[in-house]
Amino acid sequence: MSAFFLRRRQYSVVIALLAGGALGACALKDAPRDSADSASAATVAIDTSVSTDDYGQPIAAGEPARRIVSLNPTTTEILFALGVGDRVIGRSRWDQWPVEARAVPEVGDAIRPSVERVLAAHPDLVLLYASGDNRAAADALRAAGLRVVALRVDRIADFARCVRALGQLTGTESVATFAIDSVQRSLDHVKRATASLDRPRVFIHVWDNPLMAIGGGSFLSELVDIAGGHNVYADRPEPSPQVSFEDLVQRAPQVILAGPVDAARLAGESRWTKLLALSHGRIAAYDTSLVGRPSMRLGEAAQSLAELLHPGITVR
Repeated sequence: MSAFFLRRRQYSVVIALLAGGALGACALKDAPRDSADSASAATVAIDTSVSTDDYGQPIAAGEPARRIVSLNPTTTEILFALGVGDRVIGRSRWDQWPVEARAVPEVGDAIRPSVERVLAAHPDLVLLYASGDNRAAADALRAAGLRVVALRVDRIADFARCVRALGQLTGTESVATFAIDSVQRSLDHVKRATASLDRPRVFIHVWDNPLMAIGGGSFLSELVDIAGGHNVYADRPEPSPQVSFEDLVQRAPQVILAGPVDAARLAGESRWTKLLALSHGRIAAYDTSLVGRPSMRLGEAAQSLAELLHPGITVR
Protein backbone atom coordinates (compact mmCIF):
# COMPACT_ATOMS: atom_id res chain seq x y z
CA MET A 1 0.00 0.00 0.00
CA SER A 2 1.20 3.51 -0.62
CA ALA A 3 2.62 5.26 2.40
CA PHE A 4 0.23 7.01 4.76
CA PHE A 5 -2.87 5.63 3.06
CA LEU A 6 -5.08 6.62 5.99
CA ARG A 7 -3.45 9.92 6.88
CA ARG A 8 -6.42 12.02 5.96
CA ARG A 9 -8.55 10.07 8.42
CA GLN A 10 -5.78 10.28 11.03
CA TYR A 11 -5.89 6.66 12.18
CA SER A 12 -2.98 5.62 14.32
CA VAL A 13 -2.76 2.49 12.17
CA VAL A 14 -1.17 4.60 9.44
CA ILE A 15 2.38 4.02 10.60
CA ALA A 16 2.26 0.29 10.77
CA LEU A 17 0.71 -0.01 7.30
CA LEU A 18 3.20 2.21 5.47
CA ALA A 19 4.57 0.41 2.12
CA GLY A 20 16.24 -6.46 1.13
CA GLY A 21 16.94 -6.09 -2.27
CA ALA A 22 17.97 -9.57 -1.13
CA LEU A 23 14.41 -10.59 -0.39
CA GLY A 24 11.23 -10.19 -2.35
CA ALA A 25 8.74 -12.91 -3.05
CA CYS A 26 11.00 -14.38 -5.71
CA ALA A 27 13.94 -14.46 -3.31
CA LEU A 28 12.23 -17.30 -1.46
CA LYS A 29 12.35 -19.64 -4.43
CA ASP A 30 15.20 -21.61 -2.86
CA ALA A 31 13.63 -21.73 0.59
CA PRO A 32 12.71 -25.11 2.07
CA ARG A 33 9.16 -25.94 1.07
CA ASP A 34 6.46 -27.11 3.46
CA SER A 35 3.76 -29.22 1.89
CA ALA A 36 0.39 -28.30 3.31
CA ASP A 37 -0.96 -31.44 1.61
CA SER A 38 1.17 -33.85 3.60
CA ALA A 39 -0.06 -35.64 6.67
CA SER A 40 2.60 -33.94 8.77
CA ALA A 41 1.14 -30.54 7.86
CA ALA A 42 -2.41 -31.49 8.75
CA THR A 43 -2.03 -29.93 12.20
CA VAL A 44 -0.09 -26.72 12.52
CA ALA A 45 2.18 -26.63 15.56
CA ILE A 46 1.89 -23.36 17.46
CA ASP A 47 5.00 -21.74 18.81
CA THR A 48 4.31 -20.47 22.33
CA SER A 49 5.65 -17.02 21.34
CA VAL A 50 2.78 -16.67 18.86
CA SER A 51 0.02 -18.59 20.58
CA THR A 52 -2.24 -15.53 20.60
CA ASP A 53 -2.91 -12.68 18.22
CA ASP A 54 -2.66 -9.00 19.13
CA TYR A 55 -6.19 -8.93 20.49
CA GLY A 56 -5.15 -11.67 22.91
CA GLN A 57 -7.20 -14.28 21.07
CA PRO A 58 -5.79 -17.80 20.66
CA ILE A 59 -4.28 -18.68 17.30
CA ALA A 60 -5.96 -22.08 17.15
CA ALA A 61 -4.17 -25.04 15.63
CA GLY A 62 -5.89 -26.83 12.82
CA GLU A 63 -5.84 -27.47 9.09
CA PRO A 64 -3.62 -25.04 7.14
CA ALA A 65 -5.72 -22.19 5.80
CA ARG A 66 -6.81 -22.59 2.18
CA ARG A 67 -9.12 -19.62 1.60
CA ILE A 68 -7.67 -16.48 3.15
CA VAL A 69 -9.07 -12.97 3.25
CA SER A 70 -6.17 -10.69 4.16
CA LEU A 71 -7.17 -7.13 5.03
CA ASN A 72 -3.69 -6.00 5.97
CA PRO A 73 -1.11 -5.04 3.31
CA THR A 74 1.73 -6.47 5.39
CA THR A 75 0.13 -9.90 5.81
CA THR A 76 -0.89 -9.99 2.15
CA GLU A 77 2.68 -9.33 1.02
CA ILE A 78 4.03 -11.96 3.41
CA LEU A 79 1.57 -14.60 2.22
CA PHE A 80 2.73 -14.15 -1.37
CA ALA A 81 6.35 -14.31 -0.27
CA LEU A 82 5.66 -17.56 1.58
CA GLY A 83 4.37 -19.03 -1.67
CA VAL A 84 0.71 -19.18 -0.69
CA GLY A 85 -0.58 -16.19 -2.61
CA ASP A 86 -2.88 -18.50 -4.54
CA ARG A 87 -4.79 -19.08 -1.30
CA VAL A 88 -5.60 -15.37 -0.88
CA ILE A 89 -9.19 -14.97 -2.10
CA GLY A 90 -9.84 -11.47 -0.79
CA ARG A 91 -7.87 -8.34 0.04
CA SER A 92 -8.44 -4.74 1.05
CA ARG A 93 -8.24 -1.95 -1.49
CA TRP A 94 -4.92 -0.94 0.03
CA ASP A 95 -3.19 -4.27 -0.64
CA GLN A 96 -1.18 -3.44 -3.76
CA TRP A 97 2.06 -5.37 -3.31
CA PRO A 98 3.25 -7.58 -4.86
CA VAL A 99 1.65 -6.77 -8.18
CA GLU A 100 0.10 -10.25 -8.26
CA ALA A 101 -2.00 -9.26 -5.26
CA ARG A 102 -3.91 -6.78 -7.40
CA ALA A 103 -5.56 -9.67 -9.22
CA VAL A 104 -7.14 -10.84 -5.95
CA PRO A 105 -10.76 -9.67 -5.55
CA GLU A 106 -11.13 -6.61 -3.36
CA VAL A 107 -13.57 -6.97 -0.48
CA GLY A 108 -13.45 -3.45 0.93
CA ASP A 109 -11.45 -1.47 3.42
CA ALA A 110 -8.72 -2.48 5.85
CA ILE A 111 -10.23 -0.48 8.70
CA ARG A 112 -13.80 -1.21 9.79
CA PRO A 113 -14.19 -3.71 6.95
CA SER A 114 -17.53 -4.89 5.62
CA VAL A 115 -18.36 -8.05 7.54
CA GLU A 116 -20.94 -8.97 4.91
CA ARG A 117 -18.45 -8.80 2.03
CA VAL A 118 -15.91 -10.86 3.94
CA LEU A 119 -18.51 -13.53 4.79
CA ALA A 120 -19.61 -13.63 1.14
CA ALA A 121 -16.09 -14.73 0.14
CA HIS A 122 -16.41 -17.89 2.32
CA PRO A 123 -12.89 -17.77 3.80
CA ASP A 124 -11.47 -20.20 6.33
CA LEU A 125 -9.11 -17.52 7.71
CA VAL A 126 -9.45 -13.74 8.00
CA LEU A 127 -6.40 -11.60 8.74
CA LEU A 128 -7.00 -8.14 10.19
CA TYR A 129 -4.85 -5.28 11.36
CA ALA A 130 -5.12 -5.18 15.15
CA SER A 131 -6.41 -1.65 15.61
CA GLY A 132 -9.20 -0.62 17.94
CA ASP A 133 -11.32 0.19 14.90
CA ASN A 134 -11.28 -3.45 13.80
CA ARG A 135 -12.34 -5.11 17.06
CA ALA A 136 -16.04 -5.04 16.25
CA ALA A 137 -15.47 -6.66 12.86
CA ALA A 138 -13.21 -9.31 14.41
CA ASP A 139 -15.86 -10.14 17.01
CA ALA A 140 -18.59 -10.35 14.38
CA LEU A 141 -16.55 -12.59 12.11
CA ARG A 142 -15.64 -14.92 14.99
CA ALA A 143 -19.29 -15.05 16.01
CA ALA A 144 -20.05 -16.21 12.46
CA GLY A 145 -17.69 -19.14 13.00
CA LEU A 146 -14.64 -17.88 11.11
CA ARG A 147 -11.03 -18.17 12.23
CA VAL A 148 -9.81 -14.59 12.68
CA VAL A 149 -6.25 -13.48 13.47
CA ALA A 150 -5.46 -9.82 14.11
CA LEU A 151 -1.82 -8.75 13.97
CA ARG A 152 -0.26 -5.37 14.65
CA VAL A 153 3.14 -4.80 13.09
CA ASP A 154 4.80 -1.65 14.42
CA ARG A 155 8.36 -2.84 15.02
CA ILE A 156 10.80 -5.09 13.17
CA ALA A 157 10.39 -7.73 15.88
CA ASP A 158 6.63 -7.62 15.24
CA PHE A 159 7.33 -8.43 11.60
CA ALA A 160 9.22 -11.59 12.55
CA ARG A 161 6.41 -12.64 14.88
CA CYS A 162 3.85 -12.01 12.14
CA VAL A 163 5.79 -14.16 9.65
CA ARG A 164 6.01 -17.00 12.19
CA ALA A 165 2.28 -16.81 12.83
CA LEU A 166 1.45 -16.88 9.12
CA GLY A 167 3.82 -19.80 8.62
CA GLN A 168 1.95 -21.69 11.33
CA LEU A 169 -1.45 -20.83 9.92
CA THR A 170 -0.54 -21.90 6.38
CA GLY A 171 1.69 -24.90 7.10
CA THR A 172 4.80 -23.17 5.78
CA GLU A 173 6.84 -22.88 8.98
CA SER A 174 10.25 -23.67 7.46
CA VAL A 175 9.72 -21.16 4.65
CA ALA A 176 8.75 -18.56 7.25
CA THR A 177 11.94 -19.22 9.21
CA PHE A 178 13.99 -18.84 6.03
CA ALA A 179 12.23 -15.54 5.26
CA ILE A 180 12.87 -14.10 8.72
CA ASP A 181 16.53 -15.09 8.60
CA SER A 182 16.96 -13.60 5.12
CA VAL A 183 15.45 -10.26 6.11
CA GLN A 184 17.58 -10.14 9.26
CA ARG A 185 20.75 -10.85 7.29
CA SER A 186 19.99 -8.02 4.89
CA LEU A 187 19.36 -5.61 7.79
CA ASP A 188 22.58 -6.69 9.48
CA HIS A 189 24.48 -6.06 6.24
CA VAL A 190 23.22 -2.47 6.05
CA LYS A 191 23.99 -1.89 9.73
CA ARG A 192 27.58 -3.06 9.27
CA ALA A 193 27.99 -0.88 6.19
CA THR A 194 26.95 2.28 8.08
CA ALA A 195 28.47 1.53 11.49
CA SER A 196 31.51 3.78 11.06
CA LEU A 197 29.70 6.71 9.42
CA ASP A 198 28.64 9.96 11.06
CA ARG A 199 25.00 9.79 12.11
CA PRO A 200 22.92 12.75 10.92
CA ARG A 201 19.97 13.89 13.03
CA VAL A 202 16.79 12.93 11.15
CA PHE A 203 13.20 14.13 11.32
CA ILE A 204 10.74 11.75 9.63
CA HIS A 205 7.74 13.77 8.51
CA VAL A 206 4.25 12.29 8.79
CA TRP A 207 1.67 15.05 8.78
CA ASP A 208 1.44 18.83 9.06
CA ASN A 209 -1.80 19.74 10.78
CA PRO A 210 -1.22 18.71 13.49
CA LEU A 211 2.49 18.24 13.05
CA MET A 212 3.31 14.56 13.47
CA ALA A 213 6.62 12.71 13.45
CA ILE A 214 7.78 9.14 13.40
CA GLY A 215 8.61 8.20 16.98
CA GLY A 216 10.69 5.47 18.54
CA GLY A 217 7.74 3.08 18.50
CA SER A 218 7.86 2.68 14.72
CA PHE A 219 9.87 0.35 12.51
CA LEU A 220 10.82 3.45 10.49
CA SER A 221 12.78 4.77 13.45
CA GLU A 222 14.59 1.44 13.63
CA LEU A 223 15.32 1.56 9.89
CA VAL A 224 16.83 5.04 10.22
CA ASP A 225 19.08 3.75 12.99
CA ILE A 226 20.16 0.77 10.89
CA ALA A 227 20.74 3.11 7.95
CA GLY A 228 23.20 5.18 9.97
CA GLY A 229 21.01 8.03 11.18
CA HIS A 230 19.49 9.21 14.45
CA ASN A 231 15.76 9.89 14.65
CA VAL A 232 15.39 13.11 16.63
CA TYR A 233 12.14 11.73 18.07
CA ALA A 234 13.47 8.29 18.95
CA ASP A 235 12.88 9.18 22.61
CA ARG A 236 9.14 9.31 22.02
CA PRO A 237 7.71 5.79 22.49
CA GLU A 238 4.72 6.29 20.19
CA PRO A 239 4.86 5.22 16.53
CA SER A 240 3.67 8.66 15.38
CA PRO A 241 3.57 11.33 18.10
CA GLN A 242 2.18 14.81 17.66
CA VAL A 243 4.96 17.35 18.11
CA SER A 244 5.37 21.12 18.03
CA PHE A 245 7.37 23.00 15.46
CA GLU A 246 9.15 24.85 18.25
CA ASP A 247 10.33 21.57 19.75
CA LEU A 248 11.46 20.39 16.34
CA VAL A 249 13.56 23.53 15.94
CA GLN A 250 15.24 22.77 19.26
CA ARG A 251 16.09 19.26 18.07
CA ALA A 252 17.81 20.72 14.98
CA PRO A 253 17.40 17.95 12.41
CA GLN A 254 20.00 17.77 9.67
CA VAL A 255 17.84 15.70 7.33
CA ILE A 256 14.09 15.77 6.86
CA LEU A 257 12.73 12.55 5.37
CA ALA A 258 9.39 12.79 3.61
CA GLY A 259 7.51 11.19 0.75
CA PRO A 260 8.12 12.70 -2.70
CA VAL A 261 4.99 14.88 -2.74
CA ASP A 262 5.50 16.21 0.77
CA ALA A 263 9.24 16.70 0.23
CA ALA A 264 8.60 18.93 -2.78
CA ARG A 265 5.99 20.92 -0.86
CA LEU A 266 8.10 21.38 2.28
CA ALA A 267 11.03 22.58 0.20
CA GLY A 268 8.88 25.50 -0.96
CA GLU A 269 7.63 26.59 2.47
CA SER A 270 9.56 29.26 4.31
CA ARG A 271 9.35 27.82 7.82
CA TRP A 272 10.95 24.57 6.69
CA THR A 273 13.71 26.27 4.74
CA LYS A 274 14.46 28.44 7.77
CA LEU A 275 14.57 25.36 9.98
CA LEU A 276 17.02 23.65 7.66
CA ALA A 277 19.16 26.79 7.43
CA LEU A 278 19.77 26.55 11.19
CA SER A 279 21.41 23.15 10.84
CA HIS A 280 22.63 23.37 7.23
CA GLY A 281 20.21 20.55 6.59
CA ARG A 282 18.33 19.17 3.61
CA ILE A 283 15.12 17.47 2.63
CA ALA A 284 15.33 13.95 1.22
CA ALA A 285 12.44 12.20 -0.52
CA TYR A 286 12.18 8.50 0.20
CA ASP A 287 10.43 5.84 -1.85
CA THR A 288 7.06 5.42 -0.15
CA SER A 289 6.29 2.20 -2.01
CA LEU A 290 9.48 0.66 -0.61
CA VAL A 291 9.81 2.25 2.83
CA GLY A 292 6.11 1.83 3.33
CA ARG A 293 5.43 -1.07 5.66
CA PRO A 294 7.40 -3.49 7.83
CA SER A 295 7.41 -6.44 5.50
CA MET A 296 9.54 -8.53 3.17
CA ARG A 297 11.45 -5.55 1.73
CA LEU A 298 12.80 -4.25 5.04
CA GLY A 299 16.41 -4.88 4.01
CA GLU A 300 16.00 -3.05 0.72
CA ALA A 301 14.23 -0.22 2.56
CA ALA A 302 17.15 0.14 4.99
CA GLN A 303 19.57 0.17 2.06
CA SER A 304 17.66 2.93 0.29
CA LEU A 305 17.54 5.05 3.46
CA ALA A 306 21.27 4.56 4.03
CA GLU A 307 21.99 5.86 0.54
CA LEU A 308 19.70 8.87 1.16
CA LEU A 309 21.28 9.72 4.50
CA HIS A 310 24.83 9.18 3.26
CA PRO A 311 25.01 10.44 -0.33
CA GLY A 312 27.80 8.83 -2.26
CA ILE A 313 27.83 5.48 -0.51
CA THR A 314 26.47 2.33 -2.12
CA VAL A 315 25.18 -0.45 0.09
CA ARG A 316 25.08 -3.74 -1.80
